Amino acid sequence: MTHNDVRFRHTSTPVAAAAALAILLAGAGAGPAAAAPPRPAAPPSSPALPSVPDVAAPLTNLSHLNFLLDTVPLKPVDGHTTYQLDSRPSAMAPWTYANKNADGSYTRVGGGSKDPATGYYSQGAFNADDIARTAVVYLRHWQQTGSAASRDHAFEVLRELTYLQTSTGPNAGNVVLWQQADGTLTPSAEPKELPDPSDSAESYWLARTVWALGEGYAAFKSADPQFAAFLQERLHLSVAALNKQSLAKYGQFDVADGAKVPAWLITGGADASSEAVLGLAAYSAAAPGDDAAEEALRKLTEGIADMSSGDTQQWPFGAILPWNQSRTLWHAWGGMAPAAVATASSVLHRPDLLTAAVKDTARFTPQLLAAGGPDNAWSPTPGEAQIAYGVDSRVEGLVDTAKAAHAPGLLDVAAVTAGWFFGANRSGKPAYNPATGTAIDGIETDGRVNPNSGAESTIHSLLTMLALDANPELKAKALGINRTLGTDGLKVVEAESGAVSGGTVVKPASAWTGEANISGGAYVALDAGGSVTVPVPAADQPRNVYPIVNQGVEPAGSTAWSASTKLGSAMLGTTPNGGAGAQGITGAPGILYPFALDRALPAGATAVVGRSNGPASIDALLLQPQVSSVSVTGSGGDSTLYVSAAPGATVRKVDVPQGYKLQQEAFDSSGRPVAAGADSNGADHSGRVTVAAGGFTWVTLVRK
Repeated sequence: MTHNDVRFRHTSTPVAAAAALAILLAGAGAGPAAAAPPRPAAPPSSPALPSVPDVAAPLTNLSHLNFLLDTVPLKPVDGHTTYQLDSRPSAMAPWTYANKNADGSYTRVGGGSKDPATGYYSQGAFNADDIARTAVVYLRHWQQTGSAASRDHAFEVLRELTYLQTSTGPNAGNVVLWQQADGTLTPSAEPKELPDPSDSAESYWLARTVWALGEGYAAFKSADPQFAAFLQERLHLSVAALNKQSLAKYGQFDVADGAKVPAWLITGGADASSEAVLGLAAYSAAAPGDDAAEEALRKLTEGIADMSSGDTQQWPFGAILPWNQSRTLWHAWGGMAPAAVATASSVLHRPDLLTAAVKDTARFTPQLLAAGGPDNAWSPTPGEAQIAYGVDSRVEGLVDTAKAAHAPGLLDVAAVTAGWFFGANRSGKPAYNPATGTAIDGIETDGRVNPNSGAESTIHSLLTMLALDANPELKAKALGINRTLGTDGLKVVEAESGAVSGGTVVKPASAWTGEANISGGAYVALDAGGSVTVPVPAADQPRNVYPIVNQGVEPAGSTAWSASTKLGSAMLGTTPNGGAGAQGITGAPGILYPFALDRALPAGATAVVGRSNGPASIDALLLQPQVSSVSVTGSGGDSTLYVSAAPGATVRKVDVPQGYKLQQEAFDSSGRPVAAGADSNGADHSGRVTVAAGGFTWVTLVRK
């Protein structure tokens, strides 16, 4: 994983995670990847493409994950035991990180600094997060292929995971996060993490333990009923702990900047809750009639669905927000929410819950890809590293929602997303090697690659490969995509880049507000009567404009926005300067929010002007083409995904190389097929792409 991800991954509460994310984003730069013309790519030219794995061969290679595994002695400790401990006094766990050496080999390392005298890491060698997710990989591989080795590994890793779970006392059901190589538990890591000790409250690692226990029970139910019964007992222990903690607040809502948010999510997060839901859904499908588990599944899924936010023309465009303490922070880390909701909706026979997953996958995710790829966060502007965890979360969400919603168009989006692993990313290099099972730990905004292959990156790369191996048509399409030719999507234009009258540019000591990041580290503070004129890049189509306003709590007037064009000025709409509502549980009063305007910015506009009748804080403008695009290529040919943020159906005229024609598949805003219009070219070698309102169209160049 990236060094960024190292800091972010093991922060233990959404508050701490968001604060860490703020540090990461502050220096990352807010601009998305450079745009390309919104048209299909030309036929493949001279630049070499990454090698293409054999479509017929399995992509899932467990060699590196096996290398990460180590034998862990299980010491007698009060409150910690596991299955057959007396006869099996050791188990297996993956090392947390693997640093790549100059000769191409890897060295396994733990978290934090290592004490040369004791050999102990300040955090530990192994952690419950990776142990739980490693179990899921082996379980799924065993179920998918029948591998006896994967069954054995799943058995041993689950034994290790349940040893970390506290089985007695006031913290029963919670989980210790870290363990040293000699088996010593590290309930309190250095630097301190919350909760501290790590089993003193619910956590991400408790949620992931539920995930592994649920899938473990489903897999071992028939193969080893005695072990399955033990896993069932431990899952009941986890559910009991949740019932005493977050789920005790079921039906209660907190306030976040004037909005109601569910109070019963695990650690306040749809991110953590979604991973527990994956396990509870697998368990409930295998153990129908277990009312306690099904009730926990229902409550958590309802809470996650309640975090659905925005729509086609309102930020964040249908995404399920991960944290109830911020309405303007989305991150893909822990982003299994759409997969969890889609899976649970089927198990619970609750099609009403599926809407949240459909909006996330069919409306938000295509916008995410067109804005520069599967970034790990928008806060609220795009601009962070891309990691396997976030990419896998998108792929799994798309695949599971496509199945649950009968929405085949989502598989086209999944193919573009999964192409990231094969070279369709900012680096232009594969992020996963099927010959070795190694992954990379992340790609920075400038294309730099972290070559290490730690447990988290390896695990989530393998989860995507398992999904592709299980879906041959999707696999073939994804393997045919190994280079991104360009994107034309959401762009950030800083307010401080404009001409300010009656105001000043302010650079706060920290870009982090407590719940979001000020883009570019600065904003424009306007006085009453002040204005800012922001130049915007040229475009050949209308764009939706979202001024990002740091909206205060008290009413403070409004800012009127207009477009400067060759024909004069055109009014776009207004944004509130104040009136954000009660702060509630958020980290700061007010909200840094991208407000939608009433009218689109006309094609050819050169500037956006904001004039305020009260004190206003203007951070930036988000510009969203009414038809965005991402163009890719590879052995599968040249294709473009066109994504609508328009109120009605749109026809885009695009260039088509001589001797080619457009083949297009159009889908509505739910990912279901609609008529795409004619495929033929005009006499001027142009083609017309039809994109449904809020939907997307997959276009491929084919020879006539």
